[in-house]
Amino acid sequence: MGASRSSGTTDELGPDEDSGGGPPGCSTDPGASAGEGGIPGVPGAPDGSELLAALLDGMDAALCAFDAAGTVTHWNREAERILGWSAQEAVGRAGFAGWAVRRADADEVRARLMSAMDAPGRQVHEFALLRKDGGRVLVRTQSAGVRGADGKPAGVYCAFSEVHAQIDLERAIALSEALLEDASWGVVLVDVDLRPTVVNAYASRALGGGRTRLLGRPLGELVVQGVEELEAALHHVLAEGAPSAPAELWVTLRTAEGERRRCWRSGFLRLASPLTEEPVPLGVGWLFRDVTAAKLAEQEADRLRFRASQLHRAARTASECEDPMEAATSLLDFALAGFADHVLVDLVAGERLVRTAATPFDAPGPCLPVAGGSIPARYGPGHPALQSVERTGTVRTSAGAGEAAAAAWATERRWPRDAAHALCAVLRSRGRTLGVLTFLRAANRAAFERPDTAYAETVAARVAGAVDLAQVTAGR
Repeated sequence: MGASRSSGTTDELGPDEDSGGGPPGCSTDPGASAGEGGIPGVPGAPDGSELLAALLDGMDAALCAFDAAGTVTHWNREAERILGWSAQEAVGRAGFAGWAVRRADADEVRARLMSAMDAPGRQVHEFALLRKDGGRVLVRTQSAGVRGADGKPAGVYCAFSEVHAQIDLERAIALSEALLEDASWGVVLVDVDLRPTVVNAYASRALGGGRTRLLGRPLGELVVQGVEELEAALHHVLAEGAPSAPAELWVTLRTAEGERRRCWRSGFLRLASPLTEEPVPLGVGWLFRDVTAAKLAEQEADRLRFRASQLHRAARTASECEDPMEAATSLLDFALAGFADHVLVDLVAGERLVRTAATPFDAPGPCLPVAGGSIPARYGPGHPALQSVERTGTVRTSAGAGEAAAAAWATERRWPRDAAHALCAVLRSRGRTLGVLTFLRAANRAAFERPDTAYAETVAARVAGAVDLAQVTAGR
């Protein structure tokens, strides 16, 4: 729909209209409903014709109206913008023939438009109209009949817009519906209070809840860890606008199966109302995709490359050492980087283990031989190092939850107090068990996993060769 001009639109009216400039069949005589002063009881208020003209001119769609004889009675600003004809030039003309439509098409266009006067509901057509400058524009029209006070057909109103604009609108609607239904990315619309208002199917699966159950809930109820970073990103978008590149956010989710750590590659869009002159924020459009598997694979590949590089450097350094035990401790210095916080070397001496080399207990440092010679390791029965020797294999273990519990656990096992995770790998060479290698991590690091076991066993095999050579050399 559209609006008519306040001047030039009420001069020529159809036979069934009053002189107020309203739509066909509707009286806009200011005295008909509001008296001489316009709206009753409101001094200075606009009369009916002025109000109608303002409403029609303020509409976003082009609008024109015809009386029962096909004479143009109304023409709003949007119609003028699309076709270039002003209200003064359009109102009073008999249809579109010769000025807004080619004469060859005029009869067909007139028949199709005026047929809406007797048909129920609205009719949709597409026409090629003429601009004032001679150009042609394809428009999509919606027309409907208007009846007078006596119920008889009084004319037709026609709202129209350029077809490409209509298609753009339809594409935008189709895109939004597809994103909010079948997209392979998660889509969440968040209001200015950072509460989800719309969640698509992908996002509901990723967040671990039904689409309706997630609406209106604080993000902190869904995300256990990482919610601060997520909310900070949303606040930034509301205040400053969308970032230039996607961001990768690590979060921990609370689910029925327990907590899950996920990585989401996220993009953000600030949503603003198109109906205001100044952009009013409506919230944020948050699009994300779960890339946890890819990120973990990437991290694992980086870890393997780094460890292979460390082993290569360690082998080159050890080959330059005259003392085999120095070569063993050099290997361990390279192996510790990024892998563990402490390492202990306990060798078999008869029926017990003796501490031969270790990193400092109270601070980070290199692995060095024990000052004053080897000392017995006072391990109690069932100690992980003893289990490793007995099983001729690798043993992994971790302390329970809580800092105090971890300290007591480490002290009981004769390890540094900050140790919370341990991996014991047996030292074997030429079919003999030479001792055990113990790697320790602090509580702020993750427990040892299967890939760590393979790396520790590789390091242990190289250290065992150096220790074996040291023992053979010392026995000569």
